[in-house]
Amino acid sequence: MAEYEACILGLRHAIDLDVQEILIIGDSDLLIHQVRGEWATKNWKMLSYLDCVHRLCKRFIKTEFKHVPRIQNEFADGLATLSYMIQHPNHNYIDHIRIHIYEQPAYYFHVEGEPDGKPWYNDIQRYLKNDEYTKDATSVQFGG
Repeated sequence: MAEYEACILGLRHAIDLDVQEILIIGDSDLLIHQVRGEWATKNWKMLSYLDCVHRLCKRFIKTEFKHVPRIQNEFADGLATLSYMIQHPNHNYIDHIRIHIYEQPAYYFHVEGEPDGKPWYNDIQRYLKNDEYTKDATSVQFGG
């Protein structure tokens, strides 16, 4: 969910700067593939985030989401390295960082039922009772 929060804040900042076209590059498989509609989103908390991202994307003329494996995410690695290398002695002046605080959090508590209308534990109950997996369970999920 932290990836969604970061994406939402980045999109909001781009909107504030009147950006018209945006390319979002990230190493989160989940976020990138869900936003592009390639992976299903069943968790209702994730659906709230996804809905927020889609609403924000409509404010741009063009949006593109690109997945980059974490090992190839040079920008994040470079920033992390720089932050580790820079020392800030007490007597030096450090420029202020302006932080925008939005009144509405990126995630809002979304109280609704599951997308299929059944409680979250329904699949577990079915497995324990009937030794039966859901039809959309993958081979990875059931050890095959």
